[in-house]
Amino acid sequence: MTLRRKASLNEWQQVGVRILLMFVLLILIIGFHWYERDGLRDNVDGHVNFYDVIYFTMISATTTGYGDVIPITDRARMFDAVIVTPIRIFFILILAGTAYTFVIKRTWHRFLMRRIQTNLCDHIVVAGYGTSGTQTVDELVARGADPAKIVVIDPNNSALTRAEDLGCAAIQADATKTEALLAVRLDQARAMMISAGRDDTSILICLTARHLAPHLPISIAIRELDNELPAHAAGASSVINPVSFAGLLLAGSVEGQGLSEYIRDLASCGGHVRLHERVIEQFEVGKSLGEAAVGIGMRIMRDGESIGFWEDGAKELKAGDRIIEVIPEYLFPKVKTA
Repeated sequence: MTLRRKASLNEWQQVGVRILLMFVLLILIIGFHWYERDGLRDNVDGHVNFYDVIYFTMISATTTGYGDVIPITDRARMFDAVIVTPIRIFFILILAGTAYTFVIKRTWHRFLMRRIQTNLCDHIVVAGYGTSGTQTVDELVARGADPAKIVVIDPNNSALTRAEDLGCAAIQADATKTEALLAVRLDQARAMMISAGRDDTSILICLTARHLAPHLPISIAIRELDNELPAHAAGASSVINPVSFAGLLLAGSVEGQGLSEYIRDLASCGGHVRLHERVIEQFEVGKSLGEAAVGIGMRIMRDGESIGFWEDGAKELKAGDRIIEVIPEYLFPKVKTA
């Protein structure tokens, strides 16, 4: 593992440095050839002037020469062989590298991104890649989500580097803007997670997203308790308050360390048990919650209503029901992550 730091020069400044370096090397060669001009011979007029030196330098530094001006002394020939030839190769590498970096690589990358963007479907959009957004993506990947099916939106380009390293698609944009959400084909997404760092920004993103995708499941992280109601009013399907969750853990720890540890265990994919929500299969219709659950059935979500395992509604599942179950670690591979 090596340290990484953003380059102090932008791309065009890097090109300028390369061009400057090439000019310095050319001036060095011209200076030597002018000083050793008696070691050169012009086969056209027999006289080597300053223009002939410039001409010979440019030709010998970029090609193998035409033979009209040639070195005739040992010193001039050794200089061309030992100094000019490596510099010629160096020039070719600089030109080829610059062409690849600024033309071929960019063109190919844009082509791939447009192709991926056009084919986006059933993906997860994560708006905001700060601390919460990073943990969200990490947890999704740990739960088995395909990183190629995750699209991260953030205005900070440096924040997107880690998302790209994970294999996620990333776009530097303001998620409050309609064109940014259209660019990630929000209407074709499976779900959206919003954690912009500011409640007002997160709610505005939610409003814009709900307008573009009326039926999309949207989860939003809200820091202030007073903003939970506006978040729901903005169209959020789920409102998560990290402060409230931390309060639950702290309150649970009063009754014993085991309770808070178990709550955290349920919430994380790295624990021994996992809370899992899924739509029931067709063959499970008519069964009870206990019979259908892979692990331990806890709750049924039916038409916006929550039904506990102890209630009468849990005795018979209906088409379209979603069930929430607690799954032990050894059953994780058998459970769909969708």
